[in-house]
This record gives sequence, C-alpha cells and structure tokens, in this order.
Amino acid sequence: MIGRHPSENVRVVASLGMPFILVFGVYVIAHGHYGPGGGFAGGVILAVGIVLARLTTAPELLERAVPPIAAVISMIVGMGVFLAVAIIPLVFGGELLDYAAIEGTGLTDSRLRYLGIMVVEFAVGAVVFGGILSIFDRLASQVKQ
Repeated sequence: MIGRHPSENVRVVASLGMPFILVFGVYVIAHGHYGPGGGFAGGVILAVGIVLARLTTAPELLERAVPPIAAVISMIVGMGVFLAVAIIPLVFGGELLDYAAIEGTGLTDSRLRYLGIMVVEFAVGAVVFGGILSIFDRLASQVKQ
C-alpha cells in the first residue's frame, strides 16, 4: 500500500522511527571510512527512511517534503561532486582520486586524504539514495496504474 496507512499504530511508529533512521544513515556515511558502512550502506539506509514515510504518510503531504524530482537531483549532484573530487587532483598533477596532490591548502597529506574520502562517501551516498528512491517511485507508479 502506497500512501496513508489505515493503521494509526503503524503511522505513529513509522513517524517516530523515520528521523532516527535518517540520522543513522548520515552516521553510517560519515563514519564509513573508519569501519563498516560508507556511502552505499548509508545511502540505502537514508532511502529506506524516505520509503517508510512514503508507505505510511499521505502522498500529498510527502510530495511537498520530498518530491520525486529530489531523487534525480540527488543523483546528479552526487555524481557531479564525485567527478569533481576525482578530477581535481589531476589538475594539480596528481593521479585520479589522489587528494594528497592538492597543494596550497595548508593541510597535511593524511588530512587531505581523510577529507577527500569523506566527500566521496557523501557523494556515493547521495547517488545511492537517489537511485533507490527513483526505483521505488517508478515501481510505486506502476502499482497505482
């Protein structure tokens, strides 16, 4: 069932759990370079939070909060950020995704690599989030017809 769920219990539990799911998704992305997780797993968790809302909330309410075009924008922005972070070291004479080649920032090589990987994780998370949400929206539109 897509849209407002008939059970009030399901709607309340979903609305209480969704913010925690979204925060956990951001946490998994942000700490992906330290341990398990990362952009892919975090993007999936973020998409699950929005899919849960789409399964239990009135469609007209959710359309204003997270319109379907948000998924496409997320994928485009994520891919653009990833490509920019991958190519910028080439401008400085380094190799693809070699953040230590970026000079003049005043940061150590290890810090540049740390920040570069974090940006890549968030970019991958945005692409995965948008992709899964687009797939869900496409499948949900087929169910409505």
